[in-house]
Amino acid sequence: MRRLRQLLVVVALVIVAAVGVNRLIQGHTAQPTSQPTSQTTKKANNTAKADTINWRKPSEDKPYPNLKQHTDAWLDVNTSRQRVYIRDANNKVLYTMYCSTGTGKENKTPHGTYAIQGERGKFFYNQSSGEGAKYWVSWKDHGIYLFHSVPTDANGNYIKSEAEELGKTAASHGCVRLSVADAKWVYNHVPYGMKVVVH
Repeated sequence: MRRLRQLLVVVALVIVAAVGVNRLIQGHTAQPTSQPTSQTTKKANNTAKADTINWRKPSEDKPYPNLKQHTDAWLDVNTSRQRVYIRDANNKVLYTMYCSTGTGKENKTPHGTYAIQGERGKFFYNQSSGEGAKYWVSWKDHGIYLFHSVPTDANGNYIKSEAEELGKTAASHGCVRLSVADAKWVYNHVPYGMKVVVH
């Protein structure tokens, strides 16, 4: 009888020890050790992605939308995100472009609903600002507010320090700067009258 009790005590201790070890293991593996790492990695990837924007190339690794198939498409300019979204009639994003909009109060890109105007050209240079751009398309005040490439100097050479701000921060005098490829696509394909919403 005494040995039976001792045996039961030993079995009970083994069970308690096993349960305790099991809880300890579960508690240890349940700790969110991987969560901060994945969040940190995610932030690092987003930063790396933002740091590696190629201002010469298209913003996305897919074809631009065929506007003949999306006759009601429109341009959604988001000044807080520094993005231009090409949306269809159902608000679906067809393509996303990096952009840089106007800085401060004086150079702020005006918010509102506009439309692509008749004026467009392959190059301009503004003597007073000391900057020009390629592939420009007017959307407000007939040649004042434009979609255009990242800025150039008087000879048409891209200003790298300005171009590298694309998609990261507001940097323009009020126009919407795009990558060279995106600006060229807008110049060649976006039709007169297409809706532009800036917010």
